[in-house]
Amino acid sequence: MIRGNTEVYGIIGFPVSHSLSPVFQNSAFKYLGLDAVYVPFEVRPEELEGALRGLKSLNIKGINVTIPHKERSLELADWVSEEAKLIGATNTLKFTDRIEAYNTDWVGFKRSLEELTVLEGKKALLLGAGGSSRAVAYALKNSGVKTFIWNRTQSKAERLAEEFGLESVSSPEKVVAEVDIVVNTTSVGLKENDGELFDYSLIGENHTVVDIIYRDTPLVKRARKVGAKAVNGFPMLLYQGVESFKIWTGCEPSVKFLKKVLEPFGYPQTC
Repeated sequence: MIRGNTEVYGIIGFPVSHSLSPVFQNSAFKYLGLDAVYVPFEVRPEELEGALRGLKSLNIKGINVTIPHKERSLELADWVSEEAKLIGATNTLKFTDRIEAYNTDWVGFKRSLEELTVLEGKKALLLGAGGSSRAVAYALKNSGVKTFIWNRTQSKAERLAEEFGLESVSSPEKVVAEVDIVVNTTSVGLKENDGELFDYSLIGENHTVVDIIYRDTPLVKRARKVGAKAVNGFPMLLYQGVESFKIWTGCEPSVKFLKKVLEPFGYPQTC
């Protein structure tokens, strides 16, 4: 029941109606008995600045930020966490007497990968150099993982490699045999008829594969077929949301409970 003192949280993006964040965030509020609600706000890029100031004025307590607002929202914040500064993007805003920007994407990715393997001392191949890859690159470096990065536009990979202290490669095939972890941050695999980013037959049972797309892509399916550990982007989505929840409320919801909440929507069983 929504009352006059119900706290309001949400997510902004364009588009945003497809987001599953309201499903598990509202379940978390209910589970913990908090008088709060989480709703989606569709915000066009040209209206972002006014929207953020308006949300603060309306006493909205906090929001998640998704595509295409992660970089611009960082610029509009009054205070930025160290992680968000280094990553160059925010996915979590908290409204107090100011707009505070955080990044929990990197924590979400790290926790999802740690469910599959030990990270320290491993080697990884990072596919893609877009916005999401920045949080993944930060998480891998922060975890002591030597990372090679490849992107179809090599200059982008080179810039990201220089910024994060990674090593760019001209093709995935050059390093896939020597790495332990393969991470896809590109949109390839989102459509059923998408081709392969590289020769997927090179994936072996010794690999750990993460695709941040919220479905089992051909890369994930290939990895599972040969006995590799593999997971799609659902766990990263969940864990980044849990970290955001903690920033806003100071409370930590039950991950086990939230996994059950998301199972009907396709939350995967790791293997």
